[in-house]
Amino acid sequence: MANRALNLNGIPFLGAVLKVSRPSKYAGPPMPTKTWQDLTGQALPTGAVLDSEQEKINRELFVGNTTPEMTEQMLMDFLGNALVQVGLNIMPGNPINACRVSGKFAFIELRTPQEAANALNLNNIPFMGAQLRVGRPSKWNGPPDHHGNWEDILAKYMSGELQVGNTAPGQAAAAVAQAQEPSAIQAPSRVVELQNMLSDQDLKNPDEYNDIMEDTREECAQFGQLISVHIPRAGEPGATKIFLEYASNEDAGKAIQGLAGRTFDGRRVEAAFFDETRFARKEFS
Repeated sequence: MANRALNLNGIPFLGAVLKVSRPSKYAGPPMPTKTWQDLTGQALPTGAVLDSEQEKINRELFVGNTTPEMTEQMLMDFLGNALVQVGLNIMPGNPINACRVSGKFAFIELRTPQEAANALNLNNIPFMGAQLRVGRPSKWNGPPDHHGNWEDILAKYMSGELQVGNTAPGQAAAAVAQAQEPSAIQAPSRVVELQNMLSDQDLKNPDEYNDIMEDTREECAQFGQLISVHIPRAGEPGATKIFLEYASNEDAGKAIQGLAGRTFDGRRVEAAFFDETRFARKEFS
């Protein structure tokens, strides 16, 4: 039965091509086998190969311009969430299987060649004050890829034009939202709500409050034209939250991408669009 199972080599499953072979410690005689494609006449999925090393290269991407603060898990979570939120994944779950960081660059391994090709559209995505460069590794020898940058994908997603992966036509409700709470996705707006950046203690000291306000303005202005920052004081509705008002939905979307998932004083920052009418009425609770 085990010998027959070797003929399953190359069988497609959940967007991947499974490799079925003897383990390295096998010491028996070689057995003549066929691939799944030989048995069924089916062609390999686009971009798939049976050579395990080449198949891995097809799923691997280079990520440049990283900083020492970016851990492997942070990059996996952030880039994986971005892919899912704009529909560049082809099945549920984080499309990134692994990440290894080396100084000012990293390598990520996607679960399928198609998702690796889709992830090239993350090039120039802002994260923790840096713009990440996403591209093929130097050992890639495939044909040239046709893809956009993050700015292109974000603009198409915001307008509802993007129809990639799991994103159905017109489904683009937000540029990016908390992947941990998909039910909480808000419609795009010019206002961003930040949570988990502050504690009640941070708001009690007036001098510290002013420092936080100044630091927030400086940090968040890098994502676009920042109109106003509102930080409810201790005891007020919405205390410990931060609200950012930008000139456009696109700038607000960039802020969400740049801030969501950061760690601040040991807490993971959550960022999402906030209703403009509620913001104007100061309904922050």
